[in-house]
Amino acid sequence: MDVSALHTIQALAGSIAVRRLQPQQVLYQLGDPGDSIFCILSGSIELAWEGGGRECFQAGQVFGVGALVTPDHRRHASARALAVSEVLEMNREEFLFAVQESPMFAVELLASLEQRLRRSQQQDPEP
Repeated sequence: MDVSALHTIQALAGSIAVRRLQPQQVLYQLGDPGDSIFCILSGSIELAWEGGGRECFQAGQVFGVGALVTPDHRRHASARALAVSEVLEMNREEFLFAVQESPMFAVELLASLEQRLRRSQQQDPEP
């Protein structure tokens, strides 16, 4: 759980948008332009990757960072709610402000990505 990232997002962006999603509602599709990241307040979100992989995110976790930091600013997965969910949406400007004002925010996101990478390697051992 990325609770520290959630707290940073809440503290630095007082007017952050909260989106409420219904089960199976799509938040974004693979290939969509991406100008925001999301942090789950409640519920769960599933990312479906182009190659068929899936990843589930729970309350406190952050996702969608890739679109902000890649040159094409496109979504590399589709995201949909698995249950009634509430997510905070932080746009690119708010994200850059958070990184500038709280460098630990960037460290927290890197730690989260590293944990996800380790989990994916454990789930998909090399042949």
